[in-house]
Amino acid sequence: MTGIFSIGVSGISAAQYGLLTTSHNITNANTAGYNRQVISQATNVPLPTGAGFVGQGTHVQTVRRMYNEYLSQQVAQSQTSASELDTYYKQISQIDNLLADSNGGLSPALQEFFKGVQQVAANPANETARGTMASTAVTLAARFRSMEDKLTKIYEGTNQQITSTVSLINSYAKQIAQINQRIIEAEAATNQPANDLRDQRDQLVSDLNKEVRVTTLTQSDGSFSVFIGSGQQLVVGPQVNQLGTQPSAADPSRIAVTLTTGNVAQEMPESILSGGNLGGYLTFRSESLDGARNTLGQMAASVALTFNAQQSLGQDLLGNVAGDTGFASQLFQISQPKVIRNATATNTASFTASLQQPQSNGNFNTLLTNSDYELQFGAGGAYNVVRLSDNQSVASGTVASVPPATTTVSFDGVQLDISTAGANGDRFTIQPTKEVARNFNVNSAVSGDPRLIAAATPIRASAATANQGDATITQGTVGSGYLLPATPLTLTYTTSAIAPPSPSSTGLRGFPVGATVVVTNASGVATSTTIAAAGDAVAFNSGDTITINGPTVNNVSFSISGTPKAGDTFTLAKNTAGTTDGRNANLMGLLQTQKTMAGNTGTGQGTSTFQDVYGSLVGRIGNKTREVQVNGDAQKAQLEQATASQQALSGVNLDEEAANLIKYQYMYQASAKMLQVGSTIFDTILSIGR
Repeated sequence: MTGIFSIGVSGISAAQYGLLTTSHNITNANTAGYNRQVISQATNVPLPTGAGFVGQGTHVQTVRRMYNEYLSQQVAQSQTSASELDTYYKQISQIDNLLADSNGGLSPALQEFFKGVQQVAANPANETARGTMASTAVTLAARFRSMEDKLTKIYEGTNQQITSTVSLINSYAKQIAQINQRIIEAEAATNQPANDLRDQRDQLVSDLNKEVRVTTLTQSDGSFSVFIGSGQQLVVGPQVNQLGTQPSAADPSRIAVTLTTGNVAQEMPESILSGGNLGGYLTFRSESLDGARNTLGQMAASVALTFNAQQSLGQDLLGNVAGDTGFASQLFQISQPKVIRNATATNTASFTASLQQPQSNGNFNTLLTNSDYELQFGAGGAYNVVRLSDNQSVASGTVASVPPATTTVSFDGVQLDISTAGANGDRFTIQPTKEVARNFNVNSAVSGDPRLIAAATPIRASAATANQGDATITQGTVGSGYLLPATPLTLTYTTSAIAPPSPSSTGLRGFPVGATVVVTNASGVATSTTIAAAGDAVAFNSGDTITINGPTVNNVSFSISGTPKAGDTFTLAKNTAGTTDGRNANLMGLLQTQKTMAGNTGTGQGTSTFQDVYGSLVGRIGNKTREVQVNGDAQKAQLEQATASQQALSGVNLDEEAANLIKYQYMYQASAKMLQVGSTIFDTILSIGR
């Protein structure tokens, strides 16, 4: 008789476990991270009899979570990628909106400035036109500074977000470690899985995964080890290795993430921290924000350097030229490259960094890029300069060891003058353009007195009215380091022979003795002649460019077209009446359409205009914004799909649970009926003996 009672009791017990588990599922249907639980039943050991094995009821082996590691990993991977892309999109949208602003962007200010330049070129004596050019230059400078200020605020905001995200990561890591400890204790005591604690831990890992990509490894005691980056331990059982933030050793303005192990905080490379909000902030900063700031500075530097170079070759409305007191050799003022000593470097090295003057081959252009650089010192005074955008070495060598010798290093429009080498392992970050836009200003002398705009060219060439030939001469140009003739220089075309013989018996005579005259034809082929005697002649063809280089007249060029006759004369003289001359302003205006940026050191030619570079920046940021948005939407869809698959297994279905309630209710009632039947039979047996 005891068998029917024990079987009935086992059924009631199993039904009770089923009812409790089902009720637990129903009440946690909306609990984040909860995995549906089911009971695992098994038959009791049967009783062997002569008639065979007789069943002894049932028992509940365990309460099991409906958990699938593969599905959970799919959700985690999709979630961390979706979070990263969402954060990236929110951040880059700020830059996209700033650059694409038709009113507040750089393009309108740049166009208005060139309109002002063109007004001066058309009417150089008009002080109102000069005032307009100065005013639009001030507006352009203010626009550069305003845009850099906004980008700097985005940069500082990103730093703050990185710090906040790291604090949140540490909070999650600490909670995971605490639950690890509780799981270890609970499962050791019962030898059963602590389902609800595991759910809580999984939810914390999921929340952590939204902040940074993590991987987990389940240990034999039931605890999790959590890894970030390339395998760095964040949580090991109940122990936590804290993340932190600090100014980067290479650039104190940049917040870096550190990992503390053994009470030592080590800076983590940004490239290994991916996924989640933290990965979004770091990737946005390195991929888009740094490049945008550097490109803006690259443009500001190129505008300033090319305009200053052209201004220095001109003559202002007061008649001043380069070298004269009161001449403004610069229209714009900018800062030089920023040099940052790595926190681990010694104070041994001594050097300066400067922006090189633009090269000229038809027009001025700069070699600057939108990259930062690292100067690395090795043993024995060795140095290496690495362009950080592509990790390419752009200059290397050995610093001169005998003071006061200075080693000059040139690369990508930057010049280093190293007087003392650093110690082996010393590193310096060089930022040629990052802060140029912030410090972009109009020369206060020019903005205060627009007459100082050098709109004229200081040389004037003319053909004598009595010339017999039809040859004409251009008005003349000057180049960097030019020297004007102290008195008018008259050149005579002759075909007569002279004694002693000259390098050419036919050509122009009258060049200063000691000068080198370079004749360049239309194909760019140059021929040089050194003037050894006063009567030396220089041959040329119609349209050739003739340049005089020497101690008394230097870097002065002109061109003669047509056919001169013997005795025809041409005069080069200072432009003493240049108030209506707008030739230099016209050359400034041409900088709008000329290839002034991203110059090629081999050809001496630029490859892009100001607008090309700005348009490329706008397009690059715009395309990246769209790319991140599209990828983010796709990742969200993938996350929804992965979550649906995971919830199909692990989620609570209330209809199913309602059916389970009925099932276990019937099971409970049927088992209770067994006890009732057993009791009735037992009573019947007892009544037989009465």
